[in-house]
Amino acid sequence: MKNTIVVPALGESVVEARIAHWLKKEGDKVEIGDILVELETEKVNVEVAAQGAGVLTKIVAPEEATVHIGDVIAEVDSSTQPAAAAREKEEALSQESRIESGRESIEAAEKEPDAGKEKATPVAKRVAAVSGLKVSQVAGSGFGGRVTKHDVEEYLAGNRLPEQAASPGRGPENGRQSRQPALEGKGREERVKMSMRRKTIARRMVEAQQAAAMLTTFNEIDMSRVMELRRKYEDQFKQKYGINLGIVSFFVKAVIAALREFPRLNAQIDGDDILYKYYYDIGVAIGAEEGLVVPVLRNADRMTFAEIDMAIKEFVDKSANGTLTLDDLRGGTFTITNGGVFGSMMSTPILNPPQVAILGLHKISERPVVQNGQIVVRPMMYVAMTYDHRIVDGRESVQFLVKVKEFIEDPAAMLLE
Repeated sequence: MKNTIVVPALGESVVEARIAHWLKKEGDKVEIGDILVELETEKVNVEVAAQGAGVLTKIVAPEEATVHIGDVIAEVDSSTQPAAAAREKEEALSQESRIESGRESIEAAEKEPDAGKEKATPVAKRVAAVSGLKVSQVAGSGFGGRVTKHDVEEYLAGNRLPEQAASPGRGPENGRQSRQPALEGKGREERVKMSMRRKTIARRMVEAQQAAAMLTTFNEIDMSRVMELRRKYEDQFKQKYGINLGIVSFFVKAVIAALREFPRLNAQIDGDDILYKYYYDIGVAIGAEEGLVVPVLRNADRMTFAEIDMAIKEFVDKSANGTLTLDDLRGGTFTITNGGVFGSMMSTPILNPPQVAILGLHKISERPVVQNGQIVVRPMMYVAMTYDHRIVDGRESVQFLVKVKEFIEDPAAMLLE
C-alpha cells in the first residue's frame, strides 16, 4: 500500500516552504518516526517524519522546490512490511511520543562528554552531509563552539584543518596557520539561491520602507549606573540564576516604563484606526546564521530581570540550535535590537511591521563628556529609535527616547513604575 507524504500545517500565516534537504533517498527503508525531509519556511525549519514503515519509493518534490500546505512531496510503500507488525508500531508510537522521544534523544546527546563536537547549525549539517563530511571533524567558531556554515565551507576549501580552533597560539608560525585565498576554486562569481527566511526579510524590509513614514531620532545615554549595578550584583546574580546580568533587560524594563507614558508607540495602524495595545510583548532581535529573527518576550512587564535574561539566553540558544518555534516569533508590540554586540556605534533600525517603533542599541564606549562643568570619562551609548511618523509625532518620539534615557541613567526610578 502506498502512503503519501504531504506538507503539514506550517503555522500561523505560513503557507509555503522550500524543500531544504532530503534525509532519505528513493529506495531507502524507513521506520515510523524517521525524519524524511527538512522544510525551510520564512520563520523556522520544519522536519517531516514518516507516519508508517516501508520503502521510500518516490520523491515528488526535489530539493530547492517550493511547496505548499497539503502538497504531496513523496510516496512510501508499506506493502514490504508485515501488516500486523506495521500496525503494532503505528499504534505503539503516536505523533506525540515521537516528538517527545526526539526531544529526549537530543537532550541525552547534549549530555554526552563529546557532544560538544557534534554541535552544528542546521545549515552547517546540511552542507556537511551533501559533501560527505562529518561535522565532528570541523572546529566551530559559533555560539558555544557551534559549527556554522562558514566553518564547514572554510574546512572544505582547505582553509581550516580538523579541530583547528580560530584562535592564536596553535600550529606553526606562532599559531598562525597559512591560509589559501578564500575564493580559490570558486571563480569570480557564485550564484546562491536565497533561503526562505532571507527572502522574507528582504520583502518585509522593502514593505516597511514603502508602507511606513519612517523617521529616526537619536540620543546618547550614560551607562555608568547600569554598569555599576551589574558589577555590584554580577556574582550574586550569576550564583543564583546561573546567567549573567545583561544590558538588554534594563532596556526592556525602561522601554515598558516609557511605553506606559507614551502608549501610541505600542500601538499599530489597522486601516483607518489606531489599535492601542495595553500589554507589552517585547521583541528582541537576534542575529542568526540564516538571517535576523525576533523572538518575543510575552507579557514582559510581568517578568523580572532574571526572567528576561534567562528568556533571552534561551532564545539565543534555540536560534543557534535551529529550534525556535513559530510561537516564539509570533506577534510583538515593540522591538529592541542591539547592534552593539557586533561593534556598531550608530545605525538606523528598520521597523518591524505592524509595529510602529523600534529601539536600536549600540556599542558602549568610554568617551569624554561634560558634567557639571567638568570633563569626565563615562561609558556612553548612542541609541536610535525609528518610528512611524503616520501616527507618532516627532515630539512624543523624542520625549519617549528621553524617558528611556532617564530610566537607564537612574535605574532606581524604574522601581517607582
